[in-house]
Amino acid sequence: MPRFSLSRCVLMAAAVAWAASALAGGQIMPGGAGQIPGVGRPGTMGGAGGPPDDSPPSQQSTEKPDLAAAKAYKQAMKSLDKAKELEAAAASAPNADKKARALEKLDDAYNRALDQFTEALSNKGDMVDAWNHVGYVHLKLGAFREAIDDYNHALTLKPDLLDAVEHRAEAFLAVDRLEDVRIAYMDLFNHAPDLATQLMTAMQKWLADHQADAQGMRAGDIDAFGKWLSEREGIAKQTASLPH
Repeated sequence: MPRFSLSRCVLMAAAVAWAASALAGGQIMPGGAGQIPGVGRPGTMGGAGGPPDDSPPSQQSTEKPDLAAAKAYKQAMKSLDKAKELEAAAASAPNADKKARALEKLDDAYNRALDQFTEALSNKGDMVDAWNHVGYVHLKLGAFREAIDDYNHALTLKPDLLDAVEHRAEAFLAVDRLEDVRIAYMDLFNHAPDLATQLMTAMQKWLADHQADAQGMRAGDIDAFGKWLSEREGIAKQTASLPH
């Protein structure tokens, strides 16, 4: 089983836990509901010996997971930066052997980042930046449906995260969800022109690839997307030429 599939199970569990916590308001039931009768916390009546623990329940329940999440996130960002360095090295490699070695290390770096982002989210499921970055990692690994799911979580937490809108649109494009791509492009065109241009480049590549090989798509759908893309490209050029 691919490593990202195993990580996906952990991410799904983190998302479910986060949603449940949000619904419950993150509060502990009065009296510690769910404890076995007659068995208390360590240091209380009915529990193991030791001094009483007078720390607020909220601090006990969140401090360690928050620290673990922050540590894993920091490590994940280092791995992601390394992966980007290796990607640049592979692109500029002077020969096929060096390119192959860089690509082999690149895959390891992305998978290491995936594991670390997954660990961060398993400890703190509402880390919007972690959801955003793990979506990017899945996108680079070719796990497009997983990337869409990650970006959905990120955008639920922060709807105006336009970088996530653009990258999710690239994942939509990879699984031929063209109407979703159109909607994302219009959003970016109106609010983030630079990201719209980035998505335009990805859409043009998709069109060229599918004109050469339909890859199961209907010719009419490819032609219709190409027509729409040509119209939007013309409008984008006209808009860019207008005085600011």
